[in-house]
Amino acid sequence: MDRPRAAALQVLRAVRAEDAYANLVLPAVLKEHGLDGRDAAFATELASGTIRRQGTYDAILATCIDRSLRKVEVAVLDVLRLGCHQLLAMRVPVHAAISTSVDLVHNQVGPGAAGFCNAVLRKVATKDLDDWLAEVAPATMPRLGRAAIVHSHPRWVVEQLELAAPGADLDALLAADNLPPRVTLVARPGLATREELPGSPTPYSPYGVVLEGGGDPAAVPAVAERRAGVQDEGSQLVAHALATAPVEGRDEVWLDLCAGPGGKAALLAALAAQRGARLVATEPHLHRARLVQRSLSAPGLAGGVAGVVNADGTAPPLAACSVDRILVDAPCSGLGALRRRPEARWRRSADDLLELVLLQRKLLASALELLRPGGVVLYSTCSPVRSETGDVVASVVRKRDDVLLEDASGLVPGVTDAAGPLPGTVQLWPHLHGTDAMFLALLRRI
Repeated sequence: MDRPRAAALQVLRAVRAEDAYANLVLPAVLKEHGLDGRDAAFATELASGTIRRQGTYDAILATCIDRSLRKVEVAVLDVLRLGCHQLLAMRVPVHAAISTSVDLVHNQVGPGAAGFCNAVLRKVATKDLDDWLAEVAPATMPRLGRAAIVHSHPRWVVEQLELAAPGADLDALLAADNLPPRVTLVARPGLATREELPGSPTPYSPYGVVLEGGGDPAAVPAVAERRAGVQDEGSQLVAHALATAPVEGRDEVWLDLCAGPGGKAALLAALAAQRGARLVATEPHLHRARLVQRSLSAPGLAGGVAGVVNADGTAPPLAACSVDRILVDAPCSGLGALRRRPEARWRRSADDLLELVLLQRKLLASALELLRPGGVVLYSTCSPVRSETGDVVASVVRKRDDVLLEDASGLVPGVTDAAGPLPGTVQLWPHLHGTDAMFLALLRRI
């Protein structure tokens, strides 16, 4: 069996059947199949690219199959999607894309399904992607429906992104979600410098580099020694903004209220150590709390860490008015990180937003109770959806007369075209800034 394609199929199945994340399951699958170099890169693009473009490929497959896709065996549909990506986006020769797909189905399902796969993919191969898009998403279609098919996003996601970025180039934003993300490293201050990391300095974060050629981060000594890590530039800017916001008076106790899996907490702990402050990290899910503990146990971070608490951020075991700086990196829809987590667009639904928004409001309200007068809270989400960003902040602030929404734009140096939905808030964008679509709002208790 073709090992790279078998590995890609295994990833698709894990994502579909086990709710796995492709970027997390890929390393283990590549190792299991003994893949490295070009074979690993091929399997990675085949799996991730297929997941990103699933909506487009399903629209094309629907025209090539005489029954609903829901009636196609899921194991066969996985292979058909892999075949579409090879034929329409990877420049794989037609005979190779079809024959290897047929072999996969034959081995996994049986000869009858193999014949069906062969017939369908031969129909797909009669046109290139542009010609297929002209057929399944003609220019006469309503704009948002066409954008959903062309850029492979659920319609409800397209609608939410248009509301979040009125007047912006929606097509550019959606297209950016389908680009493989750059590998960005962060040098943790006091433990490493970005000059010792291989890559080009990030344009906004003072701690980051973009890894040259998308190499293996684990091969970088500072990463292997946990003096540095892999972290999107937008996430680095969230930690940087909280750490550089002015506070009045004491500056000793920092809190990461939703710390899992620990990337922002590690950067905050490094920054806290340089100030003589210490970070408390809370995380309600035990397995994620253990990931935070591992991140904060890196050599050299101990001076900036007060501890990790396995607790619900809406009712943490901390005293009111006791914390100087708080990060609320709230659980959210994740629609700002679709480059890294492409499966999130198919996994979430519009119905999820209400539950998330209620949790976000509770977390922000909890943080403000813990915050002492003169201290600051940075509320952030990896989502640009307005109900999760400006609406949450406005709803919480409206109920308090001791909280001010302050201007956070000066805390993200050099960033332009990043005005958020409320004055002073910041909204980063993948198509404008090359980061995840992080939202930032700074609140001060008076």
